[in-house]
Amino acid sequence: MSASKSRLFRANASSTPRWHHVNWYVVQRKVRQLQVRIVKATQQGKWRMVERLQHLLTHSMAAKLLAVRRVTENQGKKTPGVDGETWSTPVQKIQAALSLSKKGYKPNPLRRIYIPKAESGKLRPLSIPTMKDRAMQALYQLALDPVVETLADANSYGFRKGRSPHDAIEQTHNVLSGNHAARWILKADIQGCFDHLGHEWLVSNMPMDTKMLTMWLKAGFVEDGTVHPTEEGSPQGGCISPTLANRALDGLEGLLQEHFTRSNGYRSRRNPHKINTVRFADDILITGASREGLEEEVKPLVSAFLQERGLQLNEQKSTIIHVDEGVDFLGFTVRRFGDKTIIKPSAEAIKRFKAKISQTLTRMKTAKTVSVIGTLNPLITGWGNYYRHVVSKALFYQLDSWIWRKLWEWAKRRHAQKPRRWIAAKYFDLDRNWMFFGEDRGKRLYIQRLGTISIKRHIKVRSAANPYDPAWERYFESRLDRKWADHPGRTRRLSTLYRRQEGKCPVCGGQITFETGWNVHHLVERCKGGPETLQNLMLLHPNCHRQVHSLGSTVVKPEGIGCSFIEA
Repeated sequence: MSASKSRLFRANASSTPRWHHVNWYVVQRKVRQLQVRIVKATQQGKWRMVERLQHLLTHSMAAKLLAVRRVTENQGKKTPGVDGETWSTPVQKIQAALSLSKKGYKPNPLRRIYIPKAESGKLRPLSIPTMKDRAMQALYQLALDPVVETLADANSYGFRKGRSPHDAIEQTHNVLSGNHAARWILKADIQGCFDHLGHEWLVSNMPMDTKMLTMWLKAGFVEDGTVHPTEEGSPQGGCISPTLANRALDGLEGLLQEHFTRSNGYRSRRNPHKINTVRFADDILITGASREGLEEEVKPLVSAFLQERGLQLNEQKSTIIHVDEGVDFLGFTVRRFGDKTIIKPSAEAIKRFKAKISQTLTRMKTAKTVSVIGTLNPLITGWGNYYRHVVSKALFYQLDSWIWRKLWEWAKRRHAQKPRRWIAAKYFDLDRNWMFFGEDRGKRLYIQRLGTISIKRHIKVRSAANPYDPAWERYFESRLDRKWADHPGRTRRLSTLYRRQEGKCPVCGGQITFETGWNVHHLVERCKGGPETLQNLMLLHPNCHRQVHSLGSTVVKPEGIGCSFIEA
C-alpha cells in the first residue's frame, strides 16, 4: 500500500485495505480540500486549472471511497441494476472502491421501470444504473458539483446542497410582497425536461470529462428484455442527472436580468419590468409587471433559451396568472389578498393527503390499532412539518377533525354491533379530548395531531451562498444549528448531544446533518448495564457507528465539549 493511500486507513490496519479501517476524517478532508481549490479556480476563470483539479479528484482513492459510501448508504442502496448486484458487505464495498477506474470502463444499460407521479398518478420512467455506474457517477459528481454550484443561478433551489423547497417558496413570497411588487406570474412548465435534454449541448457545455459523460448519456436502457438506445435526455435515476439538468437550466435568470434590467449609474440596477425568476429543478416561476410583457417578451426568450438545449415549453400547462387568482408551486398556493401575499398548502396537496389517509385506513381494516397509529403518524407528521412554515394553523385543526371522523368510521366498521359508548371507551381517550389511541405492552400510543405542530417561519438561504466556498462555511454551520434547534422531530436529549459535540461526529470529524443521519451510541453497552444518561450517549454517523462496533473500538467522552476516538 502506498504512503498516500495508507493515510486513508487507520494506523493499526493490516496491509490489505478494509472498509471498516477507513479513516473517514482524512478521506473527507482530502476531498474537501480539492473541492475548495476547484471553487477558487472556477471563480478566477482558470479552466485549465479546474480540469487538472477535477482529474486529480476523480483519480484519488479518497474520492472513490466517498463515492462508494454515498451509493451504499442512500435509499436506493438495495435496488440493483441490470446485473442484479448490490454492495451490502464491507468486502464488496472496499473491492468496489479499489475497482473504480476510467481505464477500461464501459457503463451497462440502465434498467427501466415506471413509477407513479405524485400529482397525477401517471407513470413516469425511471432508469436505474448498476451499482458500479452509480459509484462512477457519484465520483465524477464530486468534481462537477463545486463548479456547477459556483456558476449556478442565484435563485435556483432544486437539488442543491443547503437549499430546499421552502427557500424557493420564501423567495416567491419576497418577490410578490409589497405595494410595488409584480402582479403577474408566468408558470413555465418544461415538457419532459429530463427526457429531452440535448446530448450535444450537454457534452459541449458541461465542465467535466466529456468522454465519461457521453458514455453515460448513450448507455441505453433495458425494457422487457430489449436494449433500447438513448438519443436524448438524461436518465432519471442516476445520481448525476439532477446536476446535469441544473447546469442546463442555469443562465436563464441571468439572461432575463440582462435583457430587462438597466444600470442606474453608481446605484444598483433597476428592474422596471419587475422580472424575477424562481426555479426549483424544472419548475419555474417568472414574475412581471404586466401580462403582455410576460406573453410577448419573456415567454419567447424562455422558449429560445430552452430550444437551444433541446427542450420546449409545454404550451398547455404554461400559464400566466394574476397573483390575486393564486398560483400553485411546489405544493403551495401563493395568492394575494388585498395588500398581503399569503402562502397556504394547495388544494391539490390537501386532496392527495386526504386520499392517502383514506387509502391507508381502507387497507388496514383489520390491522391492530397500534399498527394503524404507527403507519399514520409518520404520514401526518411529515405532511405537517412540510407545511409548518406557511399559513397552515387553521387548516391543521380542520384536518385533525377530518382525521378524527375517519378514525371513528374505521372503529365503527370494525364493531358494527357495539354501541357508541363502548367504541369510544375502547379507542378514544376521553380525558385527552377524545384522542385516538392504542396499547402496546401496557403503553398507550396516540395519533399525531397536526394542531400540535407549531408554525415557524422559514429563513431563506442567502442567494449567493456556496456550500463549497470556505467563506460561507460558518454561515451554513449556523443554519444547521438553527435547523436542529427548530426541527419539530428533535428531542431535548438529541439537541443537547448535538450541542455538546459541536455538531461533529467524533469518529470521522464530519458534520452531523439530517441528510447524513445519525445513530445514538452507548459508551457502555446496554447489555453491560450502560444507562440512558447523557454521559453515556453520543451521536455518530451510521457508517461510523458500524465501524466502531466492527473494530471493537472505544469512543471516549473527555471533560468539556467534544469527544475523541480511540482504537481498540
